[in-house]
Amino acid sequence: MHGFNGGVFFYLMAKRNKNNNKNNNNNNNNNINNNNEVSVIPLGGMGEIGKNMMVVEVGDEILIIDAGVMFPEDELLGIDLVIPDFTYIRENKDRVKGIALTHGHEDHIGALPYLLREINVPVYSTRLTLGLLEGKLKEHRLLKGTRLKVVNPGSSVRIGKIKVDFIRVNHSIADTCALAIHTPLGAIIYASDFKFDQTPIDGEVADFHKLAELGDSKPGVLALFSDSTNVEREGYTLSESVVGHTIEEVFRAAKKRIIVATFASNIHRVQQIINSAFKYNRKIALTGRSMINNIEIARNLGYLTIPDDMIINIKNCDNYPDHEIVLLTTGSQGEPMAALTRMARGDHHHINIRKGDTVLISASAIPGNERFIGETINQLYKKGAEVIYEDISGVHVSGHASQEELKLMLNLVKPKYFVPTHGEYRHLIRHAALAREVGIPEKNIYIAEIGDRIVFTEKQVKKGGSVQAGSIYVDGLGVGDVGNIVLRDRKLLSEDGIIIVVLTIDSHGKILSGPDIVTRGFVYIRESEELIAELTSRLEEKLKECENNRVTEWSILKNQIRETLNEYIYKKTKRNPMILPIIMQV
Repeated sequence: MHGFNGGVFFYLMAKRNKNNNKNNNNNNNNNINNNNEVSVIPLGGMGEIGKNMMVVEVGDEILIIDAGVMFPEDELLGIDLVIPDFTYIRENKDRVKGIALTHGHEDHIGALPYLLREINVPVYSTRLTLGLLEGKLKEHRLLKGTRLKVVNPGSSVRIGKIKVDFIRVNHSIADTCALAIHTPLGAIIYASDFKFDQTPIDGEVADFHKLAELGDSKPGVLALFSDSTNVEREGYTLSESVVGHTIEEVFRAAKKRIIVATFASNIHRVQQIINSAFKYNRKIALTGRSMINNIEIARNLGYLTIPDDMIINIKNCDNYPDHEIVLLTTGSQGEPMAALTRMARGDHHHINIRKGDTVLISASAIPGNERFIGETINQLYKKGAEVIYEDISGVHVSGHASQEELKLMLNLVKPKYFVPTHGEYRHLIRHAALAREVGIPEKNIYIAEIGDRIVFTEKQVKKGGSVQAGSIYVDGLGVGDVGNIVLRDRKLLSEDGIIIVVLTIDSHGKILSGPDIVTRGFVYIRESEELIAELTSRLEEKLKECENNRVTEWSILKNQIRETLNEYIYKKTKRNPMILPIIMQV
């Protein structure tokens, strides 16, 4: 069917069984859809990988799907997290009936503690997803006031008047679901993160039957929003079970300690590590807060099976021979403060890398993290460890669908309209081309941007204006108090440093002391005395000129100081440090 092998079989089996546009930001009264149209507004996850969030408007009700974070890029200095702009939600909170979550990854649930401060509505999802969310809400002291509603995969719930089906799919975390939101015009299927794994670790294959049933129902599937992450990969994504064989081979060959770094949320991967440790009579020690917390949650909920005597305190590792120890840790992305990174640097509280250690990094690099991972691997090698990672072995498989699975999804659900999601812009374009290959008309495909109001009618998909959307920066306890101007200043300070000029004047503008020059991150004063002396001399001349001209306005004096220094400093150093004049009047 449409040129892909294997798709027909799966299909028959199933049959059998960064935009800040504030224009057109409408008020509550103008946003209510009529019965002949349905609107979807992406507040994140379009043209980017991260901070996934969708608003679905059916009649006068709003359903929110996911609320995720994105981790900051290098240029966002000091920023901890990036979350969606909730302005539209805030302005229409009386219409919001609930939040439905697809799975428990940070890019889908990480922003919920910030969203739930704005609205108090029920949150619906599977047990593991809500279990992971509970931990986050506890940290933010929001758990007590939040209504969490458990939904089993394969079940349906009413959120307000809107019926939502939770459809099991496979991913790199257990209990992942696609969502079918039923509207008068047909179902909207949201499959943001998925793959079709025929041999999943937990034995739970995707619900092909339900997907095909929706595709053949009346009025059918209005629109499909589908994962674009791996659209550039041909064929099928390998099963998670493949990794288990590689892990077992590593355990069989290792003679001393084994240190495994993986995503703390990948419970199936963790289970395979535990299985290999059990087979080769090794104890497991945990390090890294998220790893410890997630394993505890998954174990308590029954998603992990671990013999009681297998887990030991990391402080007791030296009480066992090296060949009986496995360390399960965070740090697969080379994060500066993660446990594996600290081991590599030699500043972990309990573990030092030793010659003969086998380090297994069972994860792929998130775009942008390649350099950090490379540095960690280099440091591990320098300390004598044997390092096994994705580029040289099969220690990781993706949780996202490749081309043939994406085609299969399209052919199963037969959507009238198609909107690629969860990917950078090139991924969305490539996914649109894939949809055309399987017969979706060009006019029925919509490439969305964050903030677009995507309006579906019986006859067309169109843009119905835009709402305020974009990114909000979280810096420590501050949410949204750091903007582009602050980030620009941080960047300037990081590149060229700062010069502080301190000056004391009287009420008549007469200089009483100074100018004194202090620098940080610009030059080392002891080695640049001649430059500092010349800067001081030029300032004295300029300030004397201002004094003679009876210039007493502080803003004018500060501008004169900046202009005098900027020109000379750039001429001599080709640098543009921040210049901060401080004037005191007595």
